[in-house]
Amino acid sequence: MRSTFRSTAVAAIILEKSNQFAIVVLVAKFIIFVVYCFTLRYSLHILRGNPMSIKSDKWIRRMAEDHQMISPFQPNQVRQDPNGKTISHGTSSYGYDIRCANEFKIFTNINSAIVDPKNFASTSFVDVTSDVCIIPPNSFALARSIEYLKIPRNVLVICVGKSTYARCGIIVNVTPLEPEWEGHITLEFSNTTPLPAKIYANEGVAQLLFLESDEACETSYKDRNGKYQGQTGVTLPVA
Repeated sequence: MRSTFRSTAVAAIILEKSNQFAIVVLVAKFIIFVVYCFTLRYSLHILRGNPMSIKSDKWIRRMAEDHQMISPFQPNQVRQDPNGKTISHGTSSYGYDIRCANEFKIFTNINSAIVDPKNFASTSFVDVTSDVCIIPPNSFALARSIEYLKIPRNVLVICVGKSTYARCGIIVNVTPLEPEWEGHITLEFSNTTPLPAKIYANEGVAQLLFLESDEACETSYKDRNGKYQGQTGVTLPVA
């Protein structure tokens, strides 16, 4: 009899605990749902209030031809040169593939200098002018775009690497091009492989994506006298 009573009591406690746990789970789910709804509502509000759209090939051609946004400018995608294969450049569906000039600065540790963004020693580079640049294993090189860019005040440009180089372990790194910035783009090529890597001048190296806001910014890169404004050639870090 006592055993039966004890079993019944244990079962009641387990049932009570289970009900409490179920209530806690239900409350937690409700809280998560409410937070999700508020987050979604806020996100939609932000998107409606501040839309940024990626620009098409038609817009890129118009801005390049009428406002000299890109110079020199190739209105179509070039996939092959007279000598045979080439890494594509020119206008794509929603972007523009820039080319690399033949001026390179190849990083070297021969002087055992410290890499300091506030005081970068120019002696850490070897200058090379060539149609081909060989980057040592696990090292990098700086170059510049052939194209000179003039970014509109209500546009932000994101630069991404081309798959041809990415699939070889060569990373192209460029920071965003801010509103009303202009100049040659300084490109950084990182060779992540244990082997020498080859970069081709006068061919495509990266793609620019143009994002237009619904309104012009209050302060542009030009307004605040950005230190890389109007840069030409390969530009080293400036503190």
